[in-house]
Amino acid sequence: MNLAQLKPGEKGTISAIGTIGPLRRRLMDMGVLAGVEVKVLKIAPLGDPIEVSIKCYNLSLRKKEAEGISLEEAE
Repeated sequence: MNLAQLKPGEKGTISAIGTIGPLRRRLMDMGVLAGVEVKVLKIAPLGDPIEVSIKCYNLSLRKKEAEGISLEEAE
């Protein structure tokens, strides 16, 4: 499962970041790391962007960026 598949209010734990290059580095610099819990706050009406909560701050990601982040579903 990836971050783009979660619905608002759902949580997951990041298991891997599948993107490469500058985008991967930018995500890692913002705290998007394996083992971190992420919660989807809201999704724009057309599905892009997606607002998530990571480490006590909100982050907006494009749907394509969110699809590259693999998750384990939180229990």
